[in-house]
Amino acid sequence: MSAISCERSTWYLLQCKPHQDERAHINLIQQNYVVFHPQLISDRVIRGKSQRVRESLFPGYLFIHLGGNDNWAPIRSTRGVSRIVEFNHGPATVSENVIEHLRVRCFESSIPDDAPPLTPGDHLQIVRGPLSTLEGVFIAAHGAERVMILLQFLNREQPICVPLRDLERQHTSSQLNI
Repeated sequence: MSAISCERSTWYLLQCKPHQDERAHINLIQQNYVVFHPQLISDRVIRGKSQRVRESLFPGYLFIHLGGNDNWAPIRSTRGVSRIVEFNHGPATVSENVIEHLRVRCFESSIPDDAPPLTPGDHLQIVRGPLSTLEGVFIAAHGAERVMILLQFLNREQPICVPLRDLERQHTSSQLNI
């Protein structure tokens, strides 16, 4: 397969080998590719107990963000990847709008049912990790498990991506300047 000759980066659809979605996802990330693996959290009864489980929205498929200058060759030999999906003799492209819609849907499924959804402008505090104790403002979901927040850091506003599990809602609207 020949690489697309455009300079613009686009999302493409990858088919994974059976039951190897996660393996392909990890191996592609280790090769510095930008990959989106849409997953939802749902309630399932397992061995008679109700449990929350993470399930792939499209079992057997991942999305990868590539440009014309990216090296496409290693993708085909990546463990877990079967092929790049093609339509009409070319790789199947996916619009940015579709990816963003999927990100929002997956993010919404990761919020506990009893918690109100995050809206832009909500004040959050980082409670774990190297930035713990810093406060920020929610901007947008960034996948199923991460959010983009705006921190007042080093005398300027810095957008950063933080795991959702490392955040808690702020009960006060005070801001911390560093």
